[in-house]
Amino acid sequence: MSSKATRQPPTIRIMATSFLVIWLLVAAFPFLWTLWGSFKVEGDFFSKANWANALFGTLTQAETGGSFTGAGYEGAWVQEEFWRAALNTTIVCVFVVTVSLTCGTLGGYALARSTHRYAFWFLLFALMFRAMPPITLVSGYLLPFFEWNLWGHLYTTVIVLVAINQPFTLWMLHSFFKNIPKDLDESAMVDGCTRFQAFRHVIIPVMWPGVITTGLFSFLLAYNDFAVTTMLLSKENQTMIPKIASFLGTTQTKGNVMFAVSAVVSATAPLFVMVMFFQRQIVSGLTAGAVKG
Repeated sequence: MSSKATRQPPTIRIMATSFLVIWLLVAAFPFLWTLWGSFKVEGDFFSKANWANALFGTLTQAETGGSFTGAGYEGAWVQEEFWRAALNTTIVCVFVVTVSLTCGTLGGYALARSTHRYAFWFLLFALMFRAMPPITLVSGYLLPFFEWNLWGHLYTTVIVLVAINQPFTLWMLHSFFKNIPKDLDESAMVDGCTRFQAFRHVIIPVMWPGVITTGLFSFLLAYNDFAVTTMLLSKENQTMIPKIASFLGTTQTKGNVMFAVSAVVSATAPLFVMVMFFQRQIVSGLTAGAVKG
């Protein structure tokens, strides 16, 4: 078939390009607007008299002498110690992803290669557990955490988030392992590898895009969680999302709303960077799970 036959008419190309541009603008507008407003004072960004104040920074110019100000970021990160919440979030995410992927890869591989009937029922039970709202599962942890004086610490939140996330990682990694031919395992063991050596040196390199994709979703679960972290963490050990909510809960104090706006931008920006950095692995991982190996 010639290139002329497959070439799209100019009208369709223009319509498709216009649709994509409009869709990107609509999707990106909330973040771009929040990013812009984070460098304004509260009176401009939430102006009821004239919405154009948020664009031109009339009150920002009058109060600070410039059209932009970093007072929101300074207040959030320095005055309210948002850096501590960012550090807590990093600790929680690292441990949740590490434990979830370690147990998920080992368990998913074992279930994918198992010939016993219990593997199916185990996955079905895990799916039922994952379908339950996380907030209903947290209540079961509160009593022992209070009795054993464990409430409010980061490691208790890690335990609960791993418990909530583990069924998802098992199912996702199990599907990836099922699409890898068993011949790879058998060939490696014929060459002298043990089962674990075959898993480590042969299967995992093939599975790497799927592991990265699953790890990213596990990271997002821990990073964006609000209900679990709000109920299980004390004020001193808050992660970023509950910390932002605490800013919004003190709107009677001038500037606290702009602390929240600046904190939202600070919490969202790393996600954009991460997705852009891992986009190739994410796409290959998602498509690998849908293609039979």
